[in-house]
Amino acid sequence: MSRFNTARHWLQAHLTSERWRRRAALWGGAVVVALVAIVFAKASDAAFQVFQRIIQHSPWWALLLTPGIFALLAWATGGVLKPTRGSGIPQVIAALDKPDEQFRTVNLSPLVSVGKLALTSLSLLGGASVGREGPTVHVGASLMYLFGRRFGFQDPRELSHFLLAGGAAGIAAAFNTPLAGIVFAIEELSGRFEHRFSGTLLTAVIVGGVVSLGLLGNYTYFGHVSARLPLGQGWAAIVLCGVVAGLLGGLFARAVLLTVAGKPRWLGRLRAQHPILLAAGCGLTVVVLAFAFGDGAYGTGYEQARSLVQGHAEVGHEFGLMKLMANLASYIAGIPGGLFSPALAVGAGLGHNLAVLMPGVDPTAFVLLGMCAYLTGVTQAPLTSAVISLELTNTSDMLLPILATVLIARSVSGLVCRTPIYRGLADQLAR
Repeated sequence: MSRFNTARHWLQAHLTSERWRRRAALWGGAVVVALVAIVFAKASDAAFQVFQRIIQHSPWWALLLTPGIFALLAWATGGVLKPTRGSGIPQVIAALDKPDEQFRTVNLSPLVSVGKLALTSLSLLGGASVGREGPTVHVGASLMYLFGRRFGFQDPRELSHFLLAGGAAGIAAAFNTPLAGIVFAIEELSGRFEHRFSGTLLTAVIVGGVVSLGLLGNYTYFGHVSARLPLGQGWAAIVLCGVVAGLLGGLFARAVLLTVAGKPRWLGRLRAQHPILLAAGCGLTVVVLAFAFGDGAYGTGYEQARSLVQGHAEVGHEFGLMKLMANLASYIAGIPGGLFSPALAVGAGLGHNLAVLMPGVDPTAFVLLGMCAYLTGVTQAPLTSAVISLELTNTSDMLLPILATVLIARSVSGLVCRTPIYRGLADQLAR
């Protein structure tokens, strides 16, 4: 009996210890983040499918629906739901940088999480050129932060660990890319690697990935891709994609940061005085682009990017630049929505364009290099971009070309945009 009591006391002591409370909070939070990410993916896809059915009935409906929903979102996010605007990743970075309880409560509250999911889905119902991955990171970090507090953790540094793990689990569940989730947390969210926390972070990502795998199966986001880039002329594609797509990505990031800072002045005044009118005008811009160049202006761009990656293009050579402009218009509107999926779509379109210059090179390789180069140009996170591109397409043969391309793209992007986009937006929030 004494041995039994001793064992029971030992077990109770360990289960109630801070280490086990931390693990329980992180593992439980990772399961919830994965489940929410799956529900969010289904909801956002369903919302965009409704939009597609409406414009298939008559494309003229978009003239009413898209500017109207953009305006509605600008109005809805003018008060307590203001933290739901944009990607959501800057909010997480700002919360990591600023361990202030009030700031974190405002930007990571349950109301903000629910609003982020609902309003991003509404953005896609309106045909906005936005993604759901950034919002998933925001919601994942918010949920993990709430779990940490519920399990009794109050220290700001300790809660920063929960934010980091939640963001990593969010990106892993959104793309089904566990390695990218880890690299993203290290490179983009924290900017540093804390050795003692690495095992816990890895476990949270794995738990989230296992839940997603169990419910959705072992899928690859863009499907398996067979592409190779032989030595010689083919490697000139690396320089071409790195320079062109990286430069355009940097220009996009610079344009976003300038508009958020109130430049040019006329746009800053319009945003300050008539945000609903500005949003409606941005929605109208997306519709005009769709009328002029095709329906690829709407939504995440996933289907178009997948067709390019798989080698059976459903879009023309105008798609890349058109999608870039639609994504910029959607982001200027200040509505909820992310950048990752549209950036991948833009990059795929740019790679498709550049492939024409080298007909002897596998065009699929160009598409892959364009994707990783443009995403790097926008985010200036080369490792994250490389790992995401590799995991999304399951093509290890392109490892070295992709790594070389993202390094070039990062250097070129830095020439036109000194501050990475998420860092710049986070600095604006923290002021």
